[in-house]
Amino acid sequence: MFSSRSTYLFFGLGCIIMSAEGFISNRDTSVIRLTSLAASATSSSESNGRSGRIRGVVFDIDGTLADSWNLGFEATKTVLAEYQNDMEEVKLSPDTYPLSSDEYHFGCRYTTPERLARHVGLEPGDDAFEETGKLLGDKFDRYYVQLVDTATAGFYDGIGEMLIRLHAGELKGQKLGSGISTDGVKLGALTNACVEYAHAVLKANCPQHSSEASSLDAEKASIYSKFVSIHGANSVPRPKPFGDGILKCCQEMGVTPDQVIYVGDAPTDAQAAVDAKCRAAIGVLWGSNNEEVLKNEEGFDTLCKTTEELSIAIAKYL
Repeated sequence: MFSSRSTYLFFGLGCIIMSAEGFISNRDTSVIRLTSLAASATSSSESNGRSGRIRGVVFDIDGTLADSWNLGFEATKTVLAEYQNDMEEVKLSPDTYPLSSDEYHFGCRYTTPERLARHVGLEPGDDAFEETGKLLGDKFDRYYVQLVDTATAGFYDGIGEMLIRLHAGELKGQKLGSGISTDGVKLGALTNACVEYAHAVLKANCPQHSSEASSLDAEKASIYSKFVSIHGANSVPRPKPFGDGILKCCQEMGVTPDQVIYVGDAPTDAQAAVDAKCRAAIGVLWGSNNEEVLKNEEGFDTLCKTTEELSIAIAKYL
């Protein structure tokens, strides 16, 4: 039998059953509200047959928009070496810390605290897992956010122009002919890094435009100002693979999940899109995971090898 002080949360048809005390945390309240949004999206998509044009696209950042893996890799080794040196007599430098690029890329599917805790040999359930992860995560965030610029976290070639064209309703690609009208869509960004990092990367790449978009003035070309919603693992109730972050972006963008595509480079991106009940999820193959990994994720509707393919894939839903 359950304690009378327990709180029960049952999600279904928008009904919330609470304990006699009637108390839940702010984080749980956010989860309930976002789950309700996902439920309404399911009803809407079923009645509409998942048809109609999308109204928004939410992007992951690292490995999707920004080529920032080396920044994250070097910052990770720096933080882990400092942690090792505080614990052990044998001193290591970032260059000698035993972390391979493959291990780093694999860890990127987790939030920063969980990733770093795993890198030092801890597993979920270990007594020190959460405490150590938070300690290392806070150090990492303070260190690497200040290092963000276009050299360390610049957009991949073609991303800046694609975002501008997508927002302006002028998305085009070689296979789309001279251009295709999209009427413009709302943009959102969601990362499993901290939200401060998300803002830093988008600001660093703003304004960002190609020579083809040179006729646009700086204000129109500014990418940062085009993002209606920007979030990280520390600004949403639960990080990816949960869909909470996508749902929060949808709320702020004024759209429902079935009107949104999520674009990312990791299995957790596909899982979050499924959890949020997005219209579709698109995986990109230039980030931390290759085709062998992502093709096994049922949540991805399409995998793209180039930014041109990504433009074409998004355009199919417009």
